[in-house]
Amino acid sequence: RAQVLTAQHRVTQLDAAQQPLIVLDKLLRGNAGVHPMTLISFVLDYWFSQVVAAANHRLAQIAGGRYQLQVDQDVQKGERRSGLSLRVFDSYTGSSRGTGTLSGGETFYVSLSLALGLADVVQAEAGRGSLQTLFIDEGFGSLDADILEEVIDMLEQVRAGEDRVIGLVSHVEVLKQRIDRPITVRRHPQRAGVSTLEVHV
Repeated sequence: RAQVLTAQHRVTQLDAAQQPLIVLDKLLRGNAGVHPMTLISFVLDYWFSQVVAAANHRLAQIAGGRYQLQVDQDVQKGERRSGLSLRVFDSYTGSSRGTGTLSGGETFYVSLSLALGLADVVQAEAGRGSLQTLFIDEGFGSLDADILEEVIDMLEQVRAGEDRVIGLVSHVEVLKQRIDRPITVRRHPQRAGVSTLEVHV
């Protein structure tokens, strides 16, 4: 009986000593806390917030200050954890809404702002490294004339002021006229599946 009591006491001591490790393990696995999140998601959330802040700086130039991206900390239906979702604050209505409510044009320039924001954060953290080339594939056709002009102006500022090469892939005629060194891709008239390239210097 004395041996059993000694063993039980020892088990109780070990259990108490291990409780901080058990709690830490649950936190790292994202199984504890008010907003459960794994350590990896926590780190991603930090950097995601940095990208969103940089993207908002770009977005203000395009959207005239109407929209601002916000990190959504609420757990959405069907999701177990929060932290890596976005909402859009609309200064016209004074309320925020999901990104799924954005129109095609709005989605395009929000995505563009996020891409540029990501490039800004990576370049700021890379020391001597830099992201000097950015390719944008279509989406311009969904923009109205005023927004298209603002997007083009911002891209020209990025290209000229930040010494970056920006490649645009588009069928929009107005945009074609604004590209100073275009590459035209045409289907071969007689050979199926064959295209020709023409570089305009």
